[in-house]
Amino acid sequence: MAALLAPFLSCPGAPLIEDLSTYLELLLRWNARLNLTAVRDPEQIVTRHFGESLFAAAHLFSAQAGPPAAGHCLLDLGSGAGFPGVPIKLYARELRLVLVESKYRKATFLRELARALRLTATEIFAGRAQDYPPPAPGSPLTLTLRAVESFDQVLPAAARLLGSAQRPAQAAGSGVSASASPLPLACPRRLALLIGSGQVERARQLLPDFAWSAPLAIPQSSARVVLVGNPPR
Repeated sequence: MAALLAPFLSCPGAPLIEDLSTYLELLLRWNARLNLTAVRDPEQIVTRHFGESLFAAAHLFSAQAGPPAAGHCLLDLGSGAGFPGVPIKLYARELRLVLVESKYRKATFLRELARALRLTATEIFAGRAQDYPPPAPGSPLTLTLRAVESFDQVLPAAARLLGSAQRPAQAAGSGVSASASPLPLACPRRLALLIGSGQVERARQLLPDFAWSAPLAIPQSSARVVLVGNPPR
C-alpha cells in the first residue's frame, strides 16, 4: 500500500498504513452488499480514493502551513464512503471531523467506520448539506467536496456554511474574473473541491466572490484537480 500511495503522499507512516488497511477491509466487505463505490479493485481503491484524499490532505495541512489550529473543523459534504474526509482525518487526527451524508445506509457505514478506526471528535450527520447548521462564526473551518451530485445546489450550501452570502452567479461567458494567485493554506475558512478540471470554471461562476487558487493537478490523473477557495471577508 505504501508503494501505491507514494505518488500522492511521501513516506506514509506505519500507523497510517495500518488504519488504511482496516478501512480498505471494511469498505470491501460492505461494498459487496451496499454500493459504496463503483471501484471494486483494491489497488484502484487505494490510488483513486485513498491517494487522492491524502494528496489533498498534504496540500491543505502541509508542514509549511503547520498543524491545524485548535478546534479546526473538517466538514465533508456528501461523504459517501468517507472520501476525502476520513483519510484527511487519519492524516491529521487533531481535526474535528463532520461527515455529512444524506443516504441512511451510507451514513450507517460511516458510523461503523468511525468505530473501527477509533476516530475521536467525529460526527456523522445523516442529512443534506442544506440542512446542516452553520458552524460558529469565526471558527476555523475547512469544507471539502468530492464527486457530489447536484453540484449547482451544493456549492451555494457550502458557501452558506462558510458564512458567505453570495451574490447571484453570472452566466458563462459573462466575464467573471477569479483570482489565480496562491492563497495561504492556513486561512481560517476555506472550501476545497476535488473535482474534474472541466468543473473548475463552473465553480468560479457559482461562487464568484470567492478568491480561488490555481487548480492543483492530482497525480496519476489527466483531469482531476484540487481547487481551493476562500470566501469573502
